[in-house]
Amino acid sequence: MKKGELIELEITDYAFEGRGISKVDGFVYFIDKSLPGDKVIAKIKKIKQNYAEASVEQILEPSPYRIEKFCNHFNTCGGCKQQDLTYEKQLTYKQEQVEDVFERIGGLSDFEILPIMKSGLTQFYRNKMEFSFADKRFLSIEELGIEGEILDRNFALGFHVPGVYDKVVDIEKCYLQSEKSNDILNFTREFFKSREIKVFSVRSGEGFLKNLVIKQSFHFDDFMVNLVTYGEDPIVEKYFDELSARFPYITTMINNISTRKSSVAIGEYEKVYKGSGFIYESIGKGKFRISANSFFQTNPLQAEALYQAALDFADFKGNEVVYDLYSGAGTIPIFISERVKYIYGFESVEPAIEDAKINIELNKIDNFKPILADLNKSFTPLIQGMGLKKPNVIIADPPRSGMNPKTINNIIELSPAKLVYISCNPATQARDIKLLVEDGYKLIKIRPVDMFPHTYHIENVALLIRE
Repeated sequence: MKKGELIELEITDYAFEGRGISKVDGFVYFIDKSLPGDKVIAKIKKIKQNYAEASVEQILEPSPYRIEKFCNHFNTCGGCKQQDLTYEKQLTYKQEQVEDVFERIGGLSDFEILPIMKSGLTQFYRNKMEFSFADKRFLSIEELGIEGEILDRNFALGFHVPGVYDKVVDIEKCYLQSEKSNDILNFTREFFKSREIKVFSVRSGEGFLKNLVIKQSFHFDDFMVNLVTYGEDPIVEKYFDELSARFPYITTMINNISTRKSSVAIGEYEKVYKGSGFIYESIGKGKFRISANSFFQTNPLQAEALYQAALDFADFKGNEVVYDLYSGAGTIPIFISERVKYIYGFESVEPAIEDAKINIELNKIDNFKPILADLNKSFTPLIQGMGLKKPNVIIADPPRSGMNPKTINNIIELSPAKLVYISCNPATQARDIKLLVEDGYKLIKIRPVDMFPHTYHIENVALLIRE
């Protein structure tokens, strides 16, 4: 077998990254853009000792679960990789993948696995989209094959191509956020392109336009447009004037201004051109203020289902002291505040702590205290120094990398009766839970929650108790 060779394969399974799997005489093939049930001609891209990676050249027989893609950018964007798979089958494979991770990576068994919670919306479910400007537009094979001059080669507004840092797919319609978002996206592209405003280039350190960030509320008539630029320019005021006239539903307009020659979509300071500079969103009974740069659950309707699953697992009696690790802007503490005695939230990002304090006032909460703490270091000295009560329950919702071993040791030292672990990466979650089980905790049950339909990302909630 050689790189570039064509081979006929039957796809029998599905990998966590959204790739089809085929096995021939014990050798494993991972095939991009294939689905279980497909029979394909695949082209070998990479060969390892025990497996090979390939891409589909031709579908000989389509899977019975294969459906027509709904987005014109499906082949180039790399975002909604599973949109050609029925939603019910997406859920089936996500459930199976979580189960496999816990058994294979965690070596865990003898626990209850509840059925995955499906998303109420499978399109237009995000409240935030971050688009990038680029001076190199990614051109598909079809576009490159067009005879004559290719127009608009040097200006794009959309998403970066996976694995290509300097090229952007020019997006006309995205099915992740509302049609209003698409209208603003296309207006913005034409406004700056027609005036030949330069895009910021990380390579040269020159240019002006960096990002367009759109945030909207599902529960309030709030809509934010945030233009991220390198430095300042009077053109921004003209842009916002025309934008406001064209789309009066936009309630706040912000220019995030960066002085750093990086691709990060956050400025060192901002100017508010319209409105308050904030929007508001609800999860459960809680109301939350969202600034241009603050983090908030991007699927707020399904976030309520996720938090409810965690609340059900915790089964609070009303007298518990709770520690919420990686508490962010306080969404989980405020969501559970009516059900517990007191919550201490530990968070390492200082602006998130400030957001949490604002949300406490907004919701008139008197039993939640946010605390700035580096959760990559031991935080028990901070607890001891503040004289905090030990927790009856700990809720943890770490980033994809999972918890630092020091944090796991802190949990073991604090020894809460219950631990509710929420994760956006079941692999690192299973790794961490294995360590906790080895020290005397018992995994009782897990429940996957689909927050991001048509992607291979999956959230999972787990309940552990101290034996």
